[in-house]
Amino acid sequence: MSAQESRTLAIIGQGYVGLPLAMAAVDAGWTVIGIDNFEAKVAQINSGKSPVEDISDNQLQTALASGAYRASADYSFVAKATVITICVPTPLDDKREPDLSLLQSAATAIAPFVSNETLVVSESTSYPGTLRDIIIPTVESIKPIDSVKVYYASAPERVNPGDSVWNQKNTPRLVGAIDAASQVKALAFYESICDVAVLVSSPEIAEAAKLLENTFRLVNIALVNEFTQLCGSTGINVHEVIDAASSKPYGFMPFRPGVGVGGHCIPVDPLYLTWWARQNGERAEFVETADSINHAMPKYIAQRALELVEASVIKPRILILGVAYKSGVSDVRETPVSEIRNHLIAFGAEVAWHDPLVPIWEGSTPVDLSWKCDLAILATNQPGMDVEKLTKNGIQVLDCTNSIKKQPAVTPL
Repeated sequence: MSAQESRTLAIIGQGYVGLPLAMAAVDAGWTVIGIDNFEAKVAQINSGKSPVEDISDNQLQTALASGAYRASADYSFVAKATVITICVPTPLDDKREPDLSLLQSAATAIAPFVSNETLVVSESTSYPGTLRDIIIPTVESIKPIDSVKVYYASAPERVNPGDSVWNQKNTPRLVGAIDAASQVKALAFYESICDVAVLVSSPEIAEAAKLLENTFRLVNIALVNEFTQLCGSTGINVHEVIDAASSKPYGFMPFRPGVGVGGHCIPVDPLYLTWWARQNGERAEFVETADSINHAMPKYIAQRALELVEASVIKPRILILGVAYKSGVSDVRETPVSEIRNHLIAFGAEVAWHDPLVPIWEGSTPVDLSWKCDLAILATNQPGMDVEKLTKNGIQVLDCTNSIKKQPAVTPL
């Protein structure tokens, strides 16, 4: 059997997107090669230790033992693949503009080894035109001379780390291909690993849809964060307001306030949209405003916390509970807690943090819950974090997660 007759998948990037995709493909009967630039991560994976929470060590070990999966830092293995998916991060640079360096590097690295009749799919989130204008020209200019036909599609990842309900199999996937033949191959691939694959007319539609999905969340989070500040200034419990509005069976979707936005999607993807708009002579003013509101939320949290400390305390000791960007994960990318800490320190506070899932953060280590403090900020409600230990000792807690109900020492956001 030739390489092109086998069901062999090469996935570039073995992080929060690539590794769950690999396990889903193994479950669907594919042979998977997971490529990652970080040799330490490759060694960890091949030893059976999962680097992401959504994949258990047992699941990874089963895939390795079956021979259906292995990780490598050697890009030449992609020559064996009938399908190559690119699942690398697309962050922001220092100017808060798209940084496609990892995506461009991945396309350049796979290109010399792309076999004839291979399907190349970009799952990395980016602005409309990325597949057509960046990935395809890169691969086509470097691919082997005998790789006459390569197929291309965009199928932006839909991964929600820590979600126990939605996963690679039951989350519908968008598929936008460059031509009819690519469409057939891409649809067949995703239908083999997902319950539903949704075909769209072009890669640009798929790329734009992903930006819209996360921009929708950004602007609604900004709305409720701003609304929270309005309610807070008048003593109204914003969560009771949200619960009341949620009784309407149509025309309303509840979002909850928090300390800001973090992670690899919500703070990042909408800025790919605003950048893309500027490149086309337009401006996404509403999105820019939402981004500004969310970026101002950490300062509001810091101020709100310090208002709860007794005025006689000259240098307040503040304990931040949970520094990961969301509950149930150790991921601290773009966490708004960084800004909360910075603002607290600028306001003269002494700050420590506790997070049972994060062993080290920005060069610092956590303290335990016995650390003497004047107030605690529950920023991310991590599993295994005994907040009651604080409240029982009379420590005031500013609850930014709406998870502690009707306790006298707890102030809801």
